Amino acid sequence: MRATQGDHLVVHGRIVGQHDKVAEIVEVLGADGNPPFRVRFEDGHEAVMSPGPDSVVQHKDPKQQ
Repeated sequence: MRATQGDHLVVHGRIVGQHDKVAEIVEVLGADGNPPFRVRFEDGHEAVMSPGPDSVVQHKDPKQQ
Protein backbone atom coordinates (compact mmCIF):
# COMPACT_ATOMS: atom_id res chain seq x y z
CA MET A 1 0.00 0.00 0.00
CA ARG A 2 1.70 3.16 -1.22
CA ALA A 3 0.56 6.71 -0.69
CA THR A 4 1.68 10.31 -0.98
CA GLN A 5 0.83 13.37 1.04
CA GLY A 6 -2.70 14.54 0.22
CA ASP A 7 -4.10 11.10 -0.58
CA HIS A 8 -7.04 9.80 1.45
CA LEU A 9 -7.04 6.70 3.62
CA VAL A 10 -10.45 5.00 3.78
CA VAL A 11 -11.00 2.55 6.65
CA HIS A 12 -14.10 0.48 5.91
CA GLY A 13 -16.64 -0.21 8.68
CA ARG A 14 -16.35 -3.72 10.09
CA ILE A 15 -20.00 -4.31 10.99
CA VAL A 16 -23.29 -3.60 9.26
CA GLY A 17 -24.31 0.03 9.73
CA GLN A 18 -20.83 1.24 10.69
CA HIS A 19 -19.66 4.05 8.41
CA ASP A 20 -16.31 4.23 6.68
CA LYS A 21 -13.72 6.55 8.24
CA VAL A 22 -11.89 8.85 5.86
CA ALA A 23 -8.61 10.55 6.73
CA GLU A 24 -6.21 12.73 4.76
CA ILE A 25 -2.63 11.51 4.71
CA VAL A 26 -0.57 14.45 5.95
CA GLU A 27 2.80 12.66 6.17
CA VAL A 28 4.23 9.39 4.90
CA LEU A 29 6.61 8.00 7.53
CA GLY A 30 7.69 4.82 5.73
CA ALA A 31 10.16 4.43 2.89
CA ASP A 32 8.95 4.70 -0.73
CA GLY A 33 5.40 5.74 0.20
CA ASN A 34 4.77 2.78 2.50
CA PRO A 35 3.12 2.90 5.95
CA PRO A 36 3.04 4.12 8.62
CA PHE A 37 1.12 7.28 7.73
CA ARG A 38 0.30 10.36 9.81
CA VAL A 39 -3.36 11.04 9.06
CA ARG A 40 -5.94 13.74 9.89
CA PHE A 41 -9.57 12.73 10.24
CA GLU A 42 -12.51 14.97 9.30
CA ASP A 43 -12.98 16.04 12.94
CA GLY A 44 -9.36 17.28 13.16
CA HIS A 45 -8.08 14.27 15.11
CA GLU A 46 -4.58 13.15 14.02
CA ALA A 47 -3.03 9.70 14.37
CA VAL A 48 -0.19 7.54 13.10
CA MET A 49 -1.59 4.47 11.34
CA SER A 50 -0.33 1.30 9.72
CA PRO A 51 -3.48 0.38 7.78
CA GLY A 52 -4.84 -3.15 7.77
CA PRO A 53 -6.68 -5.17 5.12
CA ASP A 54 -9.89 -3.19 5.74
CA SER A 55 -8.26 0.01 4.40
CA VAL A 56 -7.63 1.47 0.94
CA VAL A 57 -5.75 4.52 -0.33
CA GLN A 58 -7.60 6.88 -2.66
CA HIS A 59 -4.95 8.74 -4.62
CA LYS A 60 -5.38 12.46 -5.26
CA ASP A 61 -3.84 11.85 -8.69
CA PRO A 62 -5.67 8.96 -10.46
CA LYS A 63 -2.49 8.19 -12.45
CA GLN A 64 -0.84 6.82 -9.26
CA GLN A 65 -3.15 3.81 -9.06
